[in-house]
Amino acid sequence: MTITPYGAWPTPITSELVLSSAVRLSGVQVDGDAVVWAEGRPSEGGRTQLVRREADGTVTDLLPEGFDARTGVHEYGGGAWKVHDGVVWFSNWQDQRLYRLAPGGAPEPLTPEPEVTRGDRYADVDLAPDGSYLVAIRERHPMGGTGAVDVRNEIVRLSPTGPSEPEVLVTGPDFVSSPRISPDGVRLVWVSWNHPSMPWDDTVLTGRNLVTGDEAVVAGGPGESVSEPRWAPDGALYFLSDRTGWWNLYRWLPGSDIVPVVRIDAEIGEPAWVLGGSRYAILDGGEIVFARWQGGYDGLAVHHPDGTRADLDVPFSAVASVRAGGSGDVVVVAGTPAEEPGVHRVALDGTVGTLRAPRELGLDAGYLSVPEAVSFPSVDGEGAPRTAHALFYPPANPAHSGPDGELPPLLVVIHGGPTASAVPVLSVNVQYWTSRGFGVVDVNYGGSTGFGREYRELLKGAWGIVDVADCLAAARWLGERGRVDPARLAIRGGSAGGYTTLAALAREDTPFAAGADHFGVADLEALAADTHKFESRYLDGLVGPYPASRDVYVERSPIHHVERFGTPLIVLQGSEDAIVPPNQSELIVDALRARKVPVAYLLFEGEQHGFRRAENIRRALEAELSFYSQVFGFALPEAEGIEPVVVENL
Repeated sequence: MTITPYGAWPTPITSELVLSSAVRLSGVQVDGDAVVWAEGRPSEGGRTQLVRREADGTVTDLLPEGFDARTGVHEYGGGAWKVHDGVVWFSNWQDQRLYRLAPGGAPEPLTPEPEVTRGDRYADVDLAPDGSYLVAIRERHPMGGTGAVDVRNEIVRLSPTGPSEPEVLVTGPDFVSSPRISPDGVRLVWVSWNHPSMPWDDTVLTGRNLVTGDEAVVAGGPGESVSEPRWAPDGALYFLSDRTGWWNLYRWLPGSDIVPVVRIDAEIGEPAWVLGGSRYAILDGGEIVFARWQGGYDGLAVHHPDGTRADLDVPFSAVASVRAGGSGDVVVVAGTPAEEPGVHRVALDGTVGTLRAPRELGLDAGYLSVPEAVSFPSVDGEGAPRTAHALFYPPANPAHSGPDGELPPLLVVIHGGPTASAVPVLSVNVQYWTSRGFGVVDVNYGGSTGFGREYRELLKGAWGIVDVADCLAAARWLGERGRVDPARLAIRGGSAGGYTTLAALAREDTPFAAGADHFGVADLEALAADTHKFESRYLDGLVGPYPASRDVYVERSPIHHVERFGTPLIVLQGSEDAIVPPNQSELIVDALRARKVPVAYLLFEGEQHGFRRAENIRRALEAELSFYSQVFGFALPEAEGIEPVVVENL
């Protein structure tokens, strides 16, 4: 084994490997004996292709060139397509119209061309049992609208076979999701919520008799988040609710009381940042297979009709989608700490058959760092002691080790959301760093999902305080235990994680020697005034109502504390980001330039909130490595031919 400074370890995990054949698997559906899934492909400009696998193993790309199954509803999308009897209905990214694609045919638009380009957006489609109509969410951005208040979200009914004018079924709530039609076609249910709530705060599940028009609330209300309504063949409605503090599973039969089905101290549900989630599936035999987060790891379990429950002995640590397979099994999108997500068929005895294998990386297992779930002391928003959680990835490289007496640098990674979570599944983006000699800690700070509603609500009114405290605590805890070099701590995050990065650096006692901000928020006040509808009141809960709490917004905005910045920073931003506009990044960059603080800035033309194009993902990754090499003083591997990033004022 060669002795090499940490950070400079040669590795086969290059930016080229990160992107080679890379895809993002975002969902799966079952259509008879066939299985269809969505692949986001950086090599194709980031477009989402739909892939169909027949029972005989034949695999076919469904969408022709120029079509992209991706919706702009809520800006984050999700639920962009549905398949039934070989027919696919999908929202096309370029124009946001809903299309029908029949076997052997070409995509045909079903919805009218809106007055404003991409002005009518569709998602979360459901098909009537007799096939006579579709229901879907429509998000309207009207001509002459001046902002988020002009956007209207509603549920519409339309023809599944040809162009028609959508009929509005539900309007009024600020947001609607999950329209689902009962097996007999008589009832429609949906989830709704209103500002300033987010879907993980307070939602309402409503049912309507489509024959009589009678309408009633099924579940939900203040302090309860309801999601994923799903009808069973017997006419019972299942749904997820966190009424006990955990997203668990419940059953309702029209005219009867709600009955708990699965109650455990674990999260079956997830925060509905995207539409069309599927964390459980009802099988024909009455079994229910569900995914559940517990202790920082995901897994699968089965609830039997007799009320017994058992964990499935499968290797998965993160599950993105669960669908009934039609053969007494389920089809899932899932990954492990040693494998990226794939599409798998799972039997009730735990037998796994792979339908879409993770890409073959060709790596020695010694290059893969396996995450350790760690808990460490931190404080809440009032300074009271509590416990926080994270996943720690130690450096891993079978050919290199660090010099005696030297400890590795640490990257503190902050997930977006901020109600998301650190996911313990193989990420080549993480291994890119650990195989070079970095330690990485992915922090499940207070506010993260997977630890119950009480933990999730630690961030209420405390964004920029609790999350920062946990990131600082994680870095210091690892340094105190000799796992990493306390003098070479870096912090990086995107979106909400970018805000936490900036907030952590805007402290006089910051322990960090470098930072990387990916499209993060620098000015909370500007974000409150200039963002999309879905998040336009999100900060009411995280910070306080605006403008009544303007002083809090100013106090917690990194842009107002640039005098405290002395830490070198790299900023990466998409030019077409509608969630965190480029001016947020430019504000902080200009302020650091004026103060002669070392700073690098890369603006990627045509990118939105998160980079999707292969060339941009690669450049962002290599630029960040170049930045750390200059700040921490280690050499870049010559063989990779990395173009150095310009760091001003260094």
